Amino acid sequence: MAEVLKIGITAKNNQSIKEVNSIEVIANKGIIGDRHFHEFNDPYNQLSLIESEGIDEYNMRFDLNISYIDFRRNLVTKGIKLNDLIGKKLSVGNVKLEVIDLCRPCRHLTEMLKQKNILKEFLRKGGLRCQILSSSKICVGDKIEVLT
Repeated sequence: MAEVLKIGITAKNNQSIKEVNSIEVIANKGIIGDRHFHEFNDPYNQLSLIESEGIDEYNMRFDLNISYIDFRRNLVTKGIKLNDLIGKKLSVGNVKLEVIDLCRPCRHLTEMLKQKNILKEFLRKGGLRCQILSSSKICVGDKIEVLT
């Protein structure tokens, strides 16, 4: 079954991501305490996910040990293929999400991880951007289910 493996947030842009055990999310605003939390927030900036399996594959292939959190997504998932979910709705614990688009890697990630091949390697594996449809808490270990 698909689940949340890790959770990360940061209060300010360009700062290290802090690993936490849970987050509080507000519909259409984002994650309380995260850099992208805003009153009228763009759905592209509310919450991001990435597959742990893609990170594991990258680390094995290039003999690295980059932590999941360092990939700068809010939720690290296990047991679910994210690219298949664009346009679908999910539940993560008690939170409802709508998958908006792929979350492509950026130059900032390349610089933070000091890996020039990140852009190419994660072009279609960089995770997803989601709109938050309901307010609640998300915790490590919460189950992820595809709703529609």
